[in-house]
Amino acid sequence: MSNSLMSKLYKAARALTTRSVVIECDRIPFEFHQVPLRKILNWILVETSIFIKPEKPWGWPTHIMIEPTTLCNLRCALCPVSEGMNRHKGHMDFELFKKLIDEVKDYVFLILLWDWGEPFINPYIYDMISYAKDKGIKIISSTNGHVFAEEENAKKLVQSGIDTVIVALDGITQKTYERYRRSGDLETVLEGIRKIAAKKRALHSQIPLINLRFMAMKHNEHEIPELKKLAQSLEVDVLSIKTLNPHASDTYFENRAAKKEIYNVFVPKSAHFQRFKYVDNGKNRTYLRRDPPCKNLWNAPTIHWDGSVCPCTYDYNEMHTFGNLNKNSFKNIWFGVSYRKMRRQFRSDWSKIQLCCNCSYTYEGGSCNEAIADIVFLNKNHE
Repeated sequence: MSNSLMSKLYKAARALTTRSVVIECDRIPFEFHQVPLRKILNWILVETSIFIKPEKPWGWPTHIMIEPTTLCNLRCALCPVSEGMNRHKGHMDFELFKKLIDEVKDYVFLILLWDWGEPFINPYIYDMISYAKDKGIKIISSTNGHVFAEEENAKKLVQSGIDTVIVALDGITQKTYERYRRSGDLETVLEGIRKIAAKKRALHSQIPLINLRFMAMKHNEHEIPELKKLAQSLEVDVLSIKTLNPHASDTYFENRAAKKEIYNVFVPKSAHFQRFKYVDNGKNRTYLRRDPPCKNLWNAPTIHWDGSVCPCTYDYNEMHTFGNLNKNSFKNIWFGVSYRKMRRQFRSDWSKIQLCCNCSYTYEGGSCNEAIADIVFLNKNHE
């Protein structure tokens, strides 16, 4: 019996005994207590099914990524939003969000409330967070931070009950910051972080956990030694350094010629901060010698702003939509024919799915937890 399976069995037994579950996301543990038995049993079934990969899932998803909007106030390099996605733009409707939450609330532990676009420009975003939190779901979101320079937005964020907010800060000078975060203003982001921290103090709140996220690239890696000092001055809870996925804006390899330029400009020199292990003098990523450790088809769908249900975040052009929540229930889509067909294909030969064979997960160093090169907990309460 593999160590991985033994570990899952131990966690399952502990969860049933204590009614508590710990789920790690981006190397940060999230604790759930007094969990209803139905939710625990579903989690156990889903985690067990990962070893079998059945075409009909054994349970409901335990995680969901929800895209509040495709609109953004920045034009970041390598982002599909900046380069132009082949689908309509818009904000998710609050009623559609509530419909989804009402259907999955008895099973889902974590919602990742972002995808492509700046989540906090959706006019209903704080209502969405509060609604899901009232149903016992923990919420993580990611932002470029500009909107929180307005004190009222920082206040609404803390009052919403959101568990974690990731603030992207990819440079400690305006020159390095704007190289990737085009149209962004560093001082506005810093002020936004300060406002969130101040509102936490004023409202005597332990949440949200503020995760200062620095994506290491060639033009900013020299600033990494100064990051901890900056993070401490901003009173954030966690500092995480993430590796760059240079293929994020071209999952389907539609523009291979552009890859060389991207590597030359953005991929850091330090191997520690490179996402992948390379061969051929750094020209090619190293394929895994085993099946990719992806669970998305069994535990974590992605829901786009218009209700389209997709396999994961990298399907930003909706090459594999399984249905739409405006026309069908999530249950019918999740257990339906289209989803089952892709699960069957993934199990039999994932390399024939273009979305999957070029995914970060199929290369050494490319899994979710490996993508975080370093993490520092600055607030002992959140270790």
